[in-house]
Amino acid sequence: IVSPRHAVKGRILWRAQAYQGLPAGVPFAVREEVAHLVRYHGLPLWFLQKRDMQALVIKASQLMDLKMLALLAEADVRGRICHDQADLLYRVDLFREYCKEQGVWDGPWQFKNSHARFQYFHNPSNGLLYEPYDDYRGTAILMSGLPGSGKDTWIAKNHPDWPVISLDDLRAEFDISPKDKQGFIINTALERAKERMRKGENFIWNATNIIPAIRGPLIAMFQEYKARTRIVHIEVPYKRMITQNAARKAKVPDNIMAKMLQKWEVPEIWEAPDVEYVVAEN
Repeated sequence: IVSPRHAVKGRILWRAQAYQGLPAGVPFAVREEVAHLVRYHGLPLWFLQKRDMQALVIKASQLMDLKMLALLAEADVRGRICHDQADLLYRVDLFREYCKEQGVWDGPWQFKNSHARFQYFHNPSNGLLYEPYDDYRGTAILMSGLPGSGKDTWIAKNHPDWPVISLDDLRAEFDISPKDKQGFIINTALERAKERMRKGENFIWNATNIIPAIRGPLIAMFQEYKARTRIVHIEVPYKRMITQNAARKAKVPDNIMAKMLQKWEVPEIWEAPDVEYVVAEN
């Protein structure tokens, strides 16, 4: 019996439920560590079979306490009725020893800087001690957050003079509905971003960007044009987010918001050279 991608789906399900208040009062840091424990709960059992074993363990160390991950895996195994329980527990013990060998049992691997961390996870073959050359010529801030979380407010407060490439603004500029085909809007946004990056200018890409499949290609493009990417994740409590979304001119319908929550993936610390979490807990 198998359940493909159940760890990924489980993380999204937990995050959405915890964010909406079930259980109540879970702080952001606790919610996210539990989310990562759900996502990587099988790693201690299967890490030996992974071709990128070291990179996976180092990545996990950036996201959670690996002692807690090993304990979760052991509890998972001891709660099973299966013929291979002893073998699975042995794998957990091997995971513990491997983490100690890699220097991540008592905390995350300490990279020289955030740029080195980003480069390692995008090309682990360079090794953990590789110090990449920093040849960036400007900064691209990639906003990330659900509708109504306060991205525009953060921009106005922190970088009021930076040019902003906003998909919502482009739709208004060209009178195109969000329900229409978005190819022209996206291509226009990309061309404007490239124009800024060719000049080495700072700019902000303002959209929800709530899933890695959307963030990844943008970050890759920014890197190609030598713009240092800084992800800024914005989050407010669920009820405030719903209220603020309702007050927006371009309100996102409730059914669409529900679908977005079912896909929502908070940016992970290794996705870009700089990742910042701006979270209002209450």
